[in-house]
Amino acid sequence: MSELVEELGLKKVINASGKMTILGVSKISDEIAKAVTDAGQSFFVMEELMEKSGAYLAGLLQTEDAQIVSSASAGIAQSVAALIGKGSHTHLHRPYDTQLTNRRDIIIPKGHNVDYGGTPIELLISQGGGVMCEAGYANMCSVAHMEQQITEHTAAILYIKSHHTVQKSMLSVEDTVAIAKKHHLPLIVDAAAEEDLFYYTKAGADLVIYSGAKAFEGPSSGLVIGKKTYIEWVRLQSKGIGRAMKVGKESVLGLVTAIANYLAAGPETGVSMKKRLEPFIADLNELPHMKADVVQDAAGRDIYRGRLQVEDPLDAMTIIRGQQNGNPAIYTRDYQANNGIIEYDIRSVDQHEMAAIVQRLKEIVTELI
Repeated sequence: MSELVEELGLKKVINASGKMTILGVSKISDEIAKAVTDAGQSFFVMEELMEKSGAYLAGLLQTEDAQIVSSASAGIAQSVAALIGKGSHTHLHRPYDTQLTNRRDIIIPKGHNVDYGGTPIELLISQGGGVMCEAGYANMCSVAHMEQQITEHTAAILYIKSHHTVQKSMLSVEDTVAIAKKHHLPLIVDAAAEEDLFYYTKAGADLVIYSGAKAFEGPSSGLVIGKKTYIEWVRLQSKGIGRAMKVGKESVLGLVTAIANYLAAGPETGVSMKKRLEPFIADLNELPHMKADVVQDAAGRDIYRGRLQVEDPLDAMTIIRGQQNGNPAIYTRDYQANNGIIEYDIRSVDQHEMAAIVQRLKEIVTELI
């Protein structure tokens, strides 16, 4: 680590949690770092940079247009504002004025109204001037449930594709596209951590939002792609609510480089992850009162993780705290800690770090037993 990092007193972190915002998301490559540096040492006409980078990415992604934003969360807020305002400059500067339009309802499956870890979806909708309208139930949303919510006040439909959302008994993206087309409504798909840059637009979504720093390992940024008119409305938001969420030239050129590289090389395959996990799982199974195996991502992505089942007399939360309090601090996926389960996402973890995780677990177990 750099002298500045040490001077700040920051601990090194082993990120076995995944590409998570709370840990800085991803590591960027030397090539992306160079693009960031080159951009930081140059000047551009920013409107031209945004338009031309969007057009370039649209060509790569076989879609009508694209707009780089500061984050996927900003992409949701700005997309909502764009679809409510429809390019109106009056609305641009008065996005919360209910006298300008009564079409503000954003329909979302109830099981998709989740918190990403400090930022609930309903907050992002309201930031864009929308009114969240939940369809169905926490554990079920059908085509009929969604259509029941459509009124003259509906501005758009929002579909969240994420492991955070309820997975069972939910209508599919294709179902939602059909509803949107039938009722002549725009459909936003939040695909923040998804790896497929083509599927959702080809399926018929009008706006699709990605995190630039997650699957694509770019700098902090977001990407909105889709129908040209809608993207132009999103771009216009840079002079409205998007001004407080503006993205820098460094992130723009860094993300363009990251997307181009990602399309050329692709992500690590599930087969590779499972192969790398084999010795790690074997070492974990040598620890007392623990059982380890390999599991696939709950949302069905080609991502495989190590799963550790902590048994009595040990406690998963005690293990988790012990890992985080070490140096380096080890962060894991703790969504099922109440069931005694800890998951290890190794996409940003090398073999040396896996060995360090096993060693730290040995130390914790020795302290506790």
